[in-house]
Amino acid sequence: MTLYHFGNCLALVYIPYHLTYKYSGLSEYGAFWKCIQAGGIYILTQLCKMLILATFFPTSDSSLNGQVDMFGEILKATVDVADVFGLYLVLSGIPGKGHAKLLTAGLGWAGAEAVLTRFLLLWIGARGAEFDWKYIQKSLESNINLVQHITTGSLVWLWTRHDLKKSLVPVVSTMLLLASYRSLIVDLFLANTDFGAWTSLAIKAGYTLGLALPTLKIYAGIAASIGIF
Repeated sequence: MTLYHFGNCLALVYIPYHLTYKYSGLSEYGAFWKCIQAGGIYILTQLCKMLILATFFPTSDSSLNGQVDMFGEILKATVDVADVFGLYLVLSGIPGKGHAKLLTAGLGWAGAEAVLTRFLLLWIGARGAEFDWKYIQKSLESNINLVQHITTGSLVWLWTRHDLKKSLVPVVSTMLLLASYRSLIVDLFLANTDFGAWTSLAIKAGYTLGLALPTLKIYAGIAASIGIF
């Protein structure tokens, strides 16, 4: 039973990544090693973030006492902007144009995160003696993160475009900030509510879709105008 639960959780995490790679056309472009390279840049970015957090943002006394240091949390969340620069490096290193470039960057980035943050968690927890819904929730959350990272990569690509309409520059910049501070915004909102785990997961999904759908619309407009579909 425990191995069955573990297998279900692994399927929930990794099969959507495989299906995205297979049916989005990335397999036809031979983008596997580009995804691996994107994952390598993800790992380097996270190591740099950990070094910055450990050096400049040590755990404060208020955090140890259970109090929330709002200013400190905002500063720590600002370190997540490094992900934007990491995705920019990934996009710069992928030749070509169009949806394949964005999907390769987002899928490689999200895939590395799923491997590093989910596999060990599921191996230790989901194989336990008792069934726990939290591992199903963590698995579903990895799919939300996949959409989030593809969205963030698309926003980075849009923000660097010289042919982006001036009226859309503030919109894209704002959505990019909202994507970078997603964890902080959602966690602060949930900290002041009594929502259950499933409701919290739905809120994270809604927040991600709220960024993904406008991004898709803006991207589709630019892609149609320059003929990269």
